[in-house]
Amino acid sequence: MKANKIGHVHLNVRNLEKAESFYADVFGFRVTERVRDTFVFLSLGDQHHDLALRNVGENAPTPPELSVGMYHFAIEVENHKSLAEVCKKLQEMGVSIGSSDHGISHALYFRDPEGNEVEAYVDLRGRNDEQTNDAPKPLDLNGLLSHLDP
Repeated sequence: MKANKIGHVHLNVRNLEKAESFYADVFGFRVTERVRDTFVFLSLGDQHHDLALRNVGENAPTPPELSVGMYHFAIEVENHKSLAEVCKKLQEMGVSIGSSDHGISHALYFRDPEGNEVEAYVDLRGRNDEQTNDAPKPLDLNGLLSHLDP
């Protein structure tokens, strides 16, 4: 059997409302279902959910850096303008942002309110002739933000 795509990402969170607001505000996820104060299911399209958030309570432990488990998950955006909008929103929220020009993609890296690492990226494969898979370089955030309308 060959899989077609990732079905969804499931995150355990301490504060369901804060996590839901973060993903809705930054990426435009919309709530498709709530199950009491335990689960929120969010979607970017026609599917029931791309992201499931489960409330595990305020006292849940934080996994140590680079522990076994999820390293990060990635959300692909349509173009550089969309990536710039994500960058601007994160800056407005005071979120620390890392960035990389991977040649085949331009990416932002940051942590959600629960400490999960998230990558937002534009896939450049097939969009230009200068794609490489060399070691990543820092992405110029000022250059990225220039894609926004003044």
